[in-house]
Formats: sequence, C-alpha cells, structure tokens
Amino acid sequence: MLTPQELKNSPLFQDIGYDNYRQMLACFQAVEKSYGSEEVIYDFSDPSGSVGVVERGTASLIRIDEEGVATVLEELGTGGVFGKSLAFSTSGRDSLEVVCRTACDVVFIDYPHILKRCERACTHHSLLVQNMLRLISDKAQALSERVDVLSRRSIREKLLCYFHQLSEKAGSRTFQLPFSLSMLADYIATDRSAMMRELKRLKEEGVLRSEGRRITLCS
Repeated sequence: MLTPQELKNSPLFQDIGYDNYRQMLACFQAVEKSYGSEEVIYDFSDPSGSVGVVERGTASLIRIDEEGVATVLEELGTGGVFGKSLAFSTSGRDSLEVVCRTACDVVFIDYPHILKRCERACTHHSLLVQNMLRLISDKAQALSERVDVLSRRSIREKLLCYFHQLSEKAGSRTFQLPFSLSMLADYIATDRSAMMRELKRLKEEGVLRSEGRRITLCS
C-alpha cells in the first residue's frame, strides 16, 4: 500500500485522498503485489483480464519470439499501465511478458471494475477512471513514438529519431537515456555491436557527445 506521500505522486490516484484511496482498493477489489528484480510480473498468456499499474520501481514489456530473441517494447515506470486488455496484437508464436528491472510494487485491478459505473457514484471512483484513461492515453502516445523509431530504415536514423524525442521531452539538447545501452539496442530492435559502432561514428562526426547515459546533440 502506498504511503500518504507516495499517494500524492501516484499518477493513478492523482487528486484522491488517502482515506478514499484505501476504500477504493476494496471497492475495485484491487490486489497489490511486490516483485524482485528480473522477476516476471505478468505473462500475457494468462487469461485474466486484470490491468496492472506500477506503483514503485521500473519494469519492461518484452516480446520473446519463437527463436528466443527478446525485444523491449515498452519501459514502464511509476504509473506505467499494462494488461492483456491493453495489449497490441502479436504473433501466436511469440510471447509477451512484463519483467522487473528493479524491485516493483504493482496494483492489479480487474478490467470490468474500471468500466462499470460505481453504484454509489462516488467522485473518487470517477477520478480513478479518468486517471486510468489518461495513463492509457499516455501509453498510446509512447507506443506511437516507438513506432516512429522502428519505422526508420537504418540504425543511425533510429538512434537520431529516438534521441530527438528525448531532447524534445527534456527541452534541451542534453538529456539522460532512461536505460542502459544494452536496453537501448533492444528498444530500437538492433544488434548491440552494430549500434555501438554507429554511436562511435556519430561522435566522430560531431553529431553528438556522450558521457555514459548522458547524451548531447550537437547538430
């Protein structure tokens, strides 16, 4: 359960008081679970219709193809939402999993409870539904950005497209990568060695500078 201070920073429970938050966990029949690093939070082969929201920690939505190759489809931080009802389609031979990058606390809510009208028509119930819809909208935006990156033909174009997205969000030419370089290769769906060679060329050409995960676009 979130502390009162954590509740104030929770995207899912934004503008909902602590007493109402505790009531709603029961009203929505929500289940809260904790997971360790690298533990699987959610397997999309599970027939349950629950929606998960990350309360603490970071996780990744990963696709594993029939040859065992893993690709990061989405990064999930605090407020990140996932679930079978929200998933995009994939090959029946592939599998989708949400895996912890760090220790995570997750709240699960059955999808029908999000859609159905509260019998008491309570304001905080309506607020939670609005917050959930906003999180789903943010998820759709993140997936749209990912499609933009993956639609680029070369590794160079994918890297620069993604870096420009991060630069725009940071409002600066200097920004921090949200994950490691290994995960960056997964995110842009390319070989890590080939990506590192391209990063080296971009630095040599003066297109960018980098110090660890800190990137500066020079042109």
